[in-house]
Amino acid sequence: MLGLAHLVETTLGKTTRLTRDGEICRAENQAMVDLLEIDLEPIENVRWQDREALVMVDSQPKTGRHTFDARVPIYAVIDHHQTPGDLTGIPYQDIRRGLGATCSMVASYMMEQHIEIPDRVATGLYYGIDTELNGFPREASPLDDTALQFLYPLANKDLLARIRNAPRPQAFYECILQALQSSFIYDRLLISWVHEMDQPELAAQVVDLMIRFEEVDWAVCAGVHAGRLILSARSILPRSQAGEILRQVVSKLGGRAGGHDRRAGGFIPLPSTSATAIEQVQSDFRRRLLKALEIEECRGHRLVSRREMLHNLQT
Repeated sequence: MLGLAHLVETTLGKTTRLTRDGEICRAENQAMVDLLEIDLEPIENVRWQDREALVMVDSQPKTGRHTFDARVPIYAVIDHHQTPGDLTGIPYQDIRRGLGATCSMVASYMMEQHIEIPDRVATGLYYGIDTELNGFPREASPLDDTALQFLYPLANKDLLARIRNAPRPQAFYECILQALQSSFIYDRLLISWVHEMDQPELAAQVVDLMIRFEEVDWAVCAGVHAGRLILSARSILPRSQAGEILRQVVSKLGGRAGGHDRRAGGFIPLPSTSATAIEQVQSDFRRRLLKALEIEECRGHRLVSRREMLHNLQT
């Protein structure tokens, strides 16, 4: 958003407003907003004005991720996700599903028009691309790498280092511990169950760690947050269609999901937060996921044995 705002203000001379839909929970994102002094207005506080154009960046309408007034007309959608949103009637659409980051698209707009990019904007764009691509599997296109090479000399390296190494709250480590204690392996799939997550972004951080386990090629984290089972999935296999597979699995359970070929996320609404209701949704999700991945129904075995956990508690 920061880069697109700079583009609009520079080329059209029009003022812009940047909004956020929900809290910014991930430590690195909080650090970026603070260090780059990005002013984000909560979407629920926005009073829409006549002749104001709404541009949706890094997402698509009606994918279950937004809370703004549906009556507000959307002028443009700029995104790289495979999630099929409702783009009916939107005048400008730039959806490039082969890209690793939407920031690469925004950077390319400025590169093509030879627009000078301040270090603050370059730092935000570079971090936006880098954080999308630095995990494994790396899903990048030539444009992503070109944008990174172009932006790196312009970015503030000290600020990048501070953003990447932002202090993490205690809740992060509690979540990782709970995930390790509740991770089960089903053939080549690992599922980590987290009963209570303080932040929905923690699911992605958990699964980025779990996919590195040498004996699996699929990893999923499922954690409870705000009446939903939050999901994040990774695969190391090419042409995995992770986003589409997860979408099909959760749609039958009333949820929404999407993403990329080997990275995906979504949620399933919980009928209640009672232990029985959560366990039933977890069981249904696990069964449907195993079927979608063509893994025979089986009893999972723990990543960390119960005996090992008890031993560690006693020592």
